[in-house]
Amino acid sequence: MGMFVAMDSAVSGATVSRTWMDAISHNIANLNTVNPAGEEPFRALVVAAEAVRFDSGERGGVRVQEITARNSQPAVVYDPSDPNADPATGMVQKPVVDLGQEMTNLVIASRTYEANLGVVDRMRDAYMAALRIGQR
Repeated sequence: MGMFVAMDSAVSGATVSRTWMDAISHNIANLNTVNPAGEEPFRALVVAAEAVRFDSGERGGVRVQEITARNSQPAVVYDPSDPNADPATGMVQKPVVDLGQEMTNLVIASRTYEANLGVVDRMRDAYMAALRIGQR
């Protein structure tokens, strides 16, 4: 594996991690979003990644395969005073976001982002050292 291939892998990993963190921040921002009756509740976004083979004609590493909405049942609570409640039943659909799960995912995504940037930093140091050797 060449140095540029390692760099490409780390950069693609950091890009996927950044996309994941963006989705998580969107989910947390909509933690208390309640849509009017009859509309679908907010559903947390889920980022799926896939490996890219080096011999596929692309640079290799990983990429975002798809971003989908979490497919779980929303919590329904009785609150007739809520302006978004169903007028007939007084029921309100809560968003499909689990704060504990989102915070756990945020820690994982930020650590993978940091690890990939660490690889990029080490590769830059190696390139600079190689340039200094070539100048002697």
